Formats: sequence, C-alpha cells, structure tokens
Amino acid sequence: MLVHEAGDAFTVKQLRRRAYRLMELLGLRRVRLYGARSSCFTFLADNGVPGRILARWAGHTKVKTTKRWYVKPDVTDLRGATTTWDGLHWVAVEGQA
Repeated sequence: MLVHEAGDAFTVKQLRRRAYRLMELLGLRRVRLYGARSSCFTFLADNGVPGRILARWAGHTKVKTTKRWYVKPDVTDLRGATTTWDGLHWVAVEGQA
C-alpha cells in the first residue's frame, strides 16, 4: 500500500495520475499500471522467482491466480510452440503426397 504525506492511502485514481506524471517527466512511454505489473511478474517468473513468492508479493493467496492473470508467455516460449507446429505441419503435408 502506498500512502501520501498525510498517511492516507492513495486512491487508484491518485496513484495512476502520479504514475503517469512520473512517466512523462522521465520521458517514458505511457503504459497501463496493470500492464507494468504483468510485465514485472512475467520477468520475475522467467528468471526463477518461485510462484509462491510472486503470489505473496501480488497479495494473492493462490499461486494459480497470479500465474493466470499476471505471468504471460514471452516470445521464447512461443517459439517452441511454433517449432512444434511446423513439425506437425510437415508430417501432415508429407503424408498427403
């Protein structure tokens, strides 16, 4: 939880507004906060951080929730699927000849 100077919690709107202002000041591309959260958890998962730690950090009680909503496959994950698909495709084409 983030709090402002008076010790009260930021509302979602206040947090978003400050984050967007900071992105602008730093010359960064404006991204949605949940997109940044997802990217962060995906990066950590891809670099060996255990699911139970990710879930705890996300504030979730179930690892499954964190993985379902925040850990996304990256390009390297998808390349393996493409290679497998290409192999299946060629087997099918050769079988028709």
